[in-house]
Amino acid sequence: MSATKESQGKQRLRDALRSDFQDADLKSSMQRDLREMKEFFLSEDEKQRLERMSPFYKLFYIPFWITRAMMLRLTPLRRILLLIGAVLLLFVHDSGQSGLGGAQLVGALLFLFVLLLELKDKILARDELEAGRAVQIALMPDERPVFRGWDLYLYTHPANDVGGDLVDYIYVNEDRLGLSLGDVAGKGLGAALFMAKLQATLRAIAPGRASIRDFGAQLSEIFDRDGLPNRFASLVYLEITKDSGEVTLLNAGHMPPLIARKGAVEEMPRGGPALGLLLHRNYEEQCVVLEHDDVLLVFSDGVTEARNAQGEFFGDIRLKKLLERYASMSAAELGALILDRVSSFSAGSPQHDDLSLMIIRRANSAPTTPASTDTASSQA
Repeated sequence: MSATKESQGKQRLRDALRSDFQDADLKSSMQRDLREMKEFFLSEDEKQRLERMSPFYKLFYIPFWITRAMMLRLTPLRRILLLIGAVLLLFVHDSGQSGLGGAQLVGALLFLFVLLLELKDKILARDELEAGRAVQIALMPDERPVFRGWDLYLYTHPANDVGGDLVDYIYVNEDRLGLSLGDVAGKGLGAALFMAKLQATLRAIAPGRASIRDFGAQLSEIFDRDGLPNRFASLVYLEITKDSGEVTLLNAGHMPPLIARKGAVEEMPRGGPALGLLLHRNYEEQCVVLEHDDVLLVFSDGVTEARNAQGEFFGDIRLKKLLERYASMSAAELGALILDRVSSFSAGSPQHDDLSLMIIRRANSAPTTPASTDTASSQA
């Protein structure tokens, strides 16, 4: 049995190595990894200094700065072991030996030992992130809401394994549907945990709120009391009415939603500050009435701040032009088009921020059967 497992392990390793070398995208993958490494390890000041350097100096400064940043992120013991390994490998030579001496072998083994420790930490962190991702997917709605008189589309995709964007809905009562799109400052596990708290709070107090204005005051009070330092969230929460074009909306520090009607696109007014940013804030209720085929678009900054290989942003202008030109599409078609254009624009560049969309289109009638939402499947 052990011999069979060993043989299978060797075969899997050979298959993996063969697949790696046959990868036609190897060069672009290396370039992408280098860009991500520079983005992660280098400070903003170092990035600005690099822009002013000649290519010759960059060859020396980039490896030095990345190595220094990597060493500073190691634990003290691993930093000492890596330093000893480097000294033994580079500066200690056994006399009379032409090959790899004992000191150099010890140095190489210390390098390998530190690498294995870091790899172990990465695998453990990956397992924890996958567990967190499974929980986050379970919290997200797995169907697009069906609500008479409306055509709806929801989508979210994290920049990392877990994200800080919230896309959710709740049936407030038989005649009103609440929809929310939130954006927690930051990315990763911390933002995801804060997002889960925001989602739980919304679901708990939305059905019993007296008005959207009171709802905002309750949210502000809760996040003033239970918030975390330097952690805040922007939010758009809106409610639509069955067989009516009325939309009531709360905007807490989020980008103004866009409305497409009669061939033109307009921004809704800006709202109050983000939740957890300022203490004891009151929020105003915004109201708008959508006519048939009018479209309301709520989005996170992962859409407009998507960047291409040259560092150019997708931007508000491109998004507004898409919305103006294709507002006659169904909500799902329009959402897919926007995502396709953003993806094509940023091809070859890493996703820097969580990306979320919520499209609310006034329609004569809603679909008769639930349609799977991209909210959960996009994270799978």
